[in-house]
Amino acid sequence: MGRGKIEIKRIENSTNRQVTFSKRRNGIIKKAREISVLCDAQVSVVIFSSSGKMSEYCSPSTTLPKLLEKYQQNSGKKLWDAKHENLSAEIDRIKKENDNMQIELRHMKGEDLNSLHPKELIPIEEALQNGLTVVRDKQMDYLRMMKKNVCSIHRGDCWRRRTSN
Repeated sequence: MGRGKIEIKRIENSTNRQVTFSKRRNGIIKKAREISVLCDAQVSVVIFSSSGKMSEYCSPSTTLPKLLEKYQQNSGKKLWDAKHENLSAEIDRIKKENDNMQIELRHMKGEDLNSLHPKELIPIEEALQNGLTVVRDKQMDYLRMMKKNVCSIHRGDCWRRRTSN
């Protein structure tokens, strides 16, 4: 005597629904393993329960990203949305900006200047002169502070000598 056919519709009783989900999920994953082993097929199954819990299986010979890439190539469907494409464009923009900054840094170091026109050298010269002014100002501040410290230390020695006599 075989099983009776059931009508395929949502199970209203939440306990029965959860039991059925659990059994059928395990059955699908078991079948995925079997077809993977028996037929040397690349299989991946991802199941989300109504509560958002994930169950998955992927053939040992592959990975989910590889299978998704293969699916995208064979189906012609794009899996990545515009948001991901925008992120990719942003990464490309940042890479270009980084490359430009590396070139600018080499120029500031005096490297790779032969390819530049004289007009392009003027802003580099101005930036270097401004930087040199800032460095010299810092050096002067440091020297003033050192001189002040030496004088205060020296005054302290003089004061101690006077009070000890």
